[in-house]
Amino acid sequence: MFALLVAAAALAGWVDAVIGGGGLVLIPVLMAGTSMPPAAILATNKVAAVFGTASAAVTLVRRVGVPRQTWGYALIAGALSAVGALLASLIDASLLRPLILVLLIAVGVFVALKPEFGTRQSLEDQPVLTPRRVLAAAGLVAVIGFYDGTFGPGTGMFLIMGFTALFAQNFLRSAAMAKVINTATNLGALAVFIAGGFVDWPLAIALAVANIVGAQIGARTVLGGGAKLVRYALLTLVVVLSTYLAFQL
Repeated sequence: MFALLVAAAALAGWVDAVIGGGGLVLIPVLMAGTSMPPAAILATNKVAAVFGTASAAVTLVRRVGVPRQTWGYALIAGALSAVGALLASLIDASLLRPLILVLLIAVGVFVALKPEFGTRQSLEDQPVLTPRRVLAAAGLVAVIGFYDGTFGPGTGMFLIMGFTALFAQNFLRSAAMAKVINTATNLGALAVFIAGGFVDWPLAIALAVANIVGAQIGARTVLGGGAKLVRYALLTLVVVLSTYLAFQL
């Protein structure tokens, strides 16, 4: 069972690095393979996700680069994610699922009907950073940061879509920005879990190491496949998440 958990953590790291959604892989395995309570499962998964996502972020930022505003966005998203995690018990997830399902389907239809979206821009093309767009992106990361702390599925995908649309840039650069923001949201939520004493540290550290290995492979997969790979991964995640949420409903 330990070997299965480690393998699931590595796969989750790869999925997270490519498009996001690694929790859909690791959390069910933790639920099936351990007797930990739900809060401990979420907390242990967050430890693995923080290290894996941060590892992928470093690799992508070095190769692709991100606007300097990204670091400010990370602070905003991390703070709002912590607030969301604190309020998670007060928010009924069943109310969010229909809304997220509609948004996912809308994203999937848009990307499917606009094959040039996010794939034609070159990394040499500079993002469009007007004051209005920069401010709008700050609002976007605040909302998505809070969402990641309270509910979470599809956070990376929504960030990639938002950054691509707002800054008229390539999916690949948006993915690098999303990894930085997602690292911050994971840290914000994890701080709340650590304060509550929910983390199973021996298991979490082992899963974090496996997650880093998977994330490094995933980051190199993204760099090798480019924006088109991110587009296909995004569409795949839309189908998987939509099916998952519809099943829960």
